[in-house]
Amino acid sequence: MAKKRGQEEKFNYRENVRRIKENGPKNLYLIWGPEDYLADQFFSELKKLCVTDEGDDFSYRKLTERDFDALSLREAVDSVPFLSERSLVEVRGVDLNKLSEANEIIEILSDIPEYCTVVFMCGTGFEPDRRLKLYKSFAKYGEELCVTAQTGNQLIKWIIKRFAAAGKGIELNAAQRLISVSGGLMNRLIPEIEKIASYAKGDSVTEADVNAVAHHIPEAVVFDMTEALARGENNTAMRLLRELLADKNTEPTQMLAIVGNQMRQLYAARVAIDHGLDKSYVINTLGLKYDFIANKLMASAHRFSAAQLKRAVELCAEMDYAMKSSRTEPVELLKECIARIAAGECGA
Repeated sequence: MAKKRGQEEKFNYRENVRRIKENGPKNLYLIWGPEDYLADQFFSELKKLCVTDEGDDFSYRKLTERDFDALSLREAVDSVPFLSERSLVEVRGVDLNKLSEANEIIEILSDIPEYCTVVFMCGTGFEPDRRLKLYKSFAKYGEELCVTAQTGNQLIKWIIKRFAAAGKGIELNAAQRLISVSGGLMNRLIPEIEKIASYAKGDSVTEADVNAVAHHIPEAVVFDMTEALARGENNTAMRLLRELLADKNTEPTQMLAIVGNQMRQLYAARVAIDHGLDKSYVINTLGLKYDFIANKLMASAHRFSAAQLKRAVELCAEMDYAMKSSRTEPVELLKECIARIAAGECGA
């Protein structure tokens, strides 16, 4: 099962690469998690340690969902390496939670030859169902790596390097803004960095450059909308809401869920402020990856009362129920919810 918010163990890419270089590859890996860019980079390092360029065609096997079964895995595992000291079997995109031959797979994983490394690369939406016996095999015979999004300083350093490779510098506030609007996953950031680097006229990328061309994920727009509400800029907030709803891919129920989550975070920050607790408490309680997000949350929370935010959370729950149970258009209910939050409704 998933760990509770704030308890997720962070993936240290450098440390994991250092370990496999010093100690050598293990026989079995399960690699999953949202940060597929780093997962692929780690697999590349494993591959370089297992097979040479000459041995690649002979000692490396790749199985996908289309051709994976117990027999194909057994044949790949039993293949003796040629022109390389080790063999490598990559299994990519297979849903391990739904295997029909789980017992046969477990038997194979319990008897991997010393010269072989088997790596299961799972998609970004995958999460192990630890109630299944299969996962005990990974714990017993190999290693499981959950490749999480990187923390603020690590990600910002990586962003700076990517812009430098494109011949641009980037201001700290611009790097933070890029994470805020486009998210913290590297594969999503790479095309945004390329686009912004091409757009920026000066030697250094500014926050204005990011705002002008970076893709804004819905969570970022909602964050900006709630910041506008906190400043009393209700017209700006409603404009941002209209922009969200103009996107045909935007579902009102999804937007309401994001708004509700944001209001819960603001309420938690407000409670922390009222009890004299600092930013670190907010970061740990909410499981935030970036301290600059915590700074923004606490700044916005200062502008609301605890009663207002408590009522905002209740309103989101009430509107969610109404969307699922009434005949009123979900878009109208979402607009009503934001309007009532903007009015500072505190309830009875």
